[in-house]
Amino acid sequence: MGHIIQFTGLSGTGKTTLSNALLAWGELSGLRIKLIDGDVYRQTLCKDLGFSKADRLENIARLGAYAWSLIDSYDFIIIAAINPYEEARIRLKHQYGASLIWLRCDLQTLIARDPKGLYRKALLPDNHPDKIHNLTGLNDTFEDSLIADLIVDTDKLNAEETLGVVVGFLSDVKGAVVFI
Repeated sequence: MGHIIQFTGLSGTGKTTLSNALLAWGELSGLRIKLIDGDVYRQTLCKDLGFSKADRLENIARLGAYAWSLIDSYDFIIIAAINPYEEARIRLKHQYGASLIWLRCDLQTLIARDPKGLYRKALLPDNHPDKIHNLTGLNDTFEDSLIADLIVDTDKLNAEETLGVVVGFLSDVKGAVVFI
């Protein structure tokens, strides 16, 4: 039986980068890993949802149910989504036994990274036509996690170091030593 891992963190903290590195590590380690990327599933399974609190909670509920449906087919199922509400994180933990990894990064670093240009658009004047009014962590809610099983400060660690920390955590979860 597999284990669900939920990543939470603001846009640009490295959820997708880390997830892709974990997929490659899993392949080398002989582990079956499934990635459920919140950005991808927003265009398919959850395309009918917006960004209200109710829709964000429903988005995570659907991703959790999908992850649970795969539990017997993979060693790890990773849900990589911003997941801004502690309520949703707690629900995944209690309902599915999901571990929570919070990828944390200071806002100045995220604004400097800005791989999708979202922070630039969120910082535009309110009357600008390209303004993003609901960017999580800047002008929309992101609740710090009180239940995270692991917190990784991605503004202090590079991608390789982050991968090493998370692989160590996954090794403990799986109950066996696995190597990078």
